[in-house]
Amino acid sequence: MPARSFRLLPLLAGTVWALSGIAQTGFAQTGAAQTGLAQTGVAQTGVAQTGAAQTGVAQTAPLAPPPAPLSHVMFDRLQQDPARLARLIAPAPLPAFAPAVVPAGSPWQTLATQPPFNPGAMLLLTDGTVMVQDQGPSNGGSGNWWRLTPDDSGSYLAGTWSQLATMPAGYAPLYDASAVLPDGRVIVEGGEYNAGSLVWTNLGAIYDPVSNAWTSVAPPTGSEWSRIGDGPSTVLANGIFMMGASGYSGTTAQALLDAKTLTWTATGTGKADGNGEEGWSLLPSGAVLTIDTTDGAPPTNTETYDPVTGAWTSAGSTPASLILGGEIGPQILRPDGTVFAVGASSANAIYEAGSGLWRAGPAFPVIAGAQYDVADGPAAVLPSGEVLVMASPGIYQTPAHFFVFNGKTLTQVADTANAASLSSYDGFMLVLPTGQVLFNSRLGEMDLYTDTGAANPKWAPSVTSVPTTLAAGGSYKLSGKQLSGLTQGAAYGDDYQSATNYPLVRIVNAATGHVAYARSFGHTKVPVAGGKSSSTRFQLPATIETGAASLFVVANGIASAPVSVTITAAAVAAR
Repeated sequence: MPARSFRLLPLLAGTVWALSGIAQTGFAQTGAAQTGLAQTGVAQTGVAQTGAAQTGVAQTAPLAPPPAPLSHVMFDRLQQDPARLARLIAPAPLPAFAPAVVPAGSPWQTLATQPPFNPGAMLLLTDGTVMVQDQGPSNGGSGNWWRLTPDDSGSYLAGTWSQLATMPAGYAPLYDASAVLPDGRVIVEGGEYNAGSLVWTNLGAIYDPVSNAWTSVAPPTGSEWSRIGDGPSTVLANGIFMMGASGYSGTTAQALLDAKTLTWTATGTGKADGNGEEGWSLLPSGAVLTIDTTDGAPPTNTETYDPVTGAWTSAGSTPASLILGGEIGPQILRPDGTVFAVGASSANAIYEAGSGLWRAGPAFPVIAGAQYDVADGPAAVLPSGEVLVMASPGIYQTPAHFFVFNGKTLTQVADTANAASLSSYDGFMLVLPTGQVLFNSRLGEMDLYTDTGAANPKWAPSVTSVPTTLAAGGSYKLSGKQLSGLTQGAAYGDDYQSATNYPLVRIVNAATGHVAYARSFGHTKVPVAGGKSSSTRFQLPATIETGAASLFVVANGIASAPVSVTITAAAVAAR
């Protein structure tokens, strides 16, 4: 795939772009494009792929890159340059390109069957399948969704695609608030774009995977909710979905969803700045952490939300500002209780949830004369507890590279085959039940990243109670500890949320080795704290194989110890 030489010229007066060595006209990056593993002197960690190199999907027509997820700071300043604004809202299509090739020995593998659409947001349903939005022919959003189903060995690499129901008419969001709820339904709210138009919509809808149907959800009441846009959101430890409005610069409106009535209750008093561009991280205490993006010059203030009082209070300051042009990178809780906060300024920070203190994290390097950072972009916690993160130079620039944070240092790892054409904002990540990370470039290719490290056994969920004889199609209760894991899995920020801190139930047949997932629902709570007790219900597929099997609970790609069970045929109703 040909690399894009630029997406956005320096537009922010007084901002230091730290892109020395790069020509400012068109940001021509001679020699900067990195193909595959071409990073001299960088340790190339990962697993060898068996067989031939995996190939990507061939594009037979030009593909338009996704529109940029603009901060209000940038949007306001771009009003002085409407031509550049137009290029970001509707980027020019890339030329047709040949299939990309993942080098042998890479930790990346390209999906054997690429999606027959332009993939966008990804959410892990509680039956182990992945729900993926079709971003439409111009990559600006559509109401169409698809499902990726793993094969009978549990492999997503060899998974198959099937189409799901379409969202309510007129709703086709891009860069929105989204979550999988404890009852297994999926909530999607707002959208910076709707069907490709930059409107910060306040539409919303909820998806029921059992009936394969969407239902419209009215926004919270109040003038500040006439726009939701790319609002931040999270599911609190008590299972309640919390969302912030982001359609107006400076708005602090936030609300809690009653999932039964689909109505909202206001919350979030005392917020120091607006919700725009912020990410929300659930902490082991049940509080929510955010880094302010407009509070100060430069912004360094951080805040925590108390779900008991509904109020925000200061959580101190980051050692250096992580904000550039109103943008920031992802922030993600690790299993050790620290939050890795990634900056758009090249600086990063680490929050100690136990002590409530901040310390500096390692900065991204300068590569080929360009300072790397994450001005919108994905990160995912690997089973080993390390964090995989995607970075690129400046704001919306190419090429992208990938790094792993181990708690102390950042190490550059192998790139995807099309990384030279990507900016960090292009990428979405989702943690799968296998422990692999599903990466969506949103430019015609989806890949899997396999971590070679092992999870600490103390991070695994544990089952304390479950019936050991289970009938096909039957519904049962399971109780245990740490069922939702110790992290939310993956993060991006206000534009996309893909948390996976909820229990999945995996069944492995003893005779065939075939893998099936039950549909879990009714989680009593979804904390990210060690040793917390909770329960869930699960329903076995009607077609599941019978006989001896092992049952596992999986959260964020880490599985419990197996429980021996027997699967019987479905009970025959009395006549």
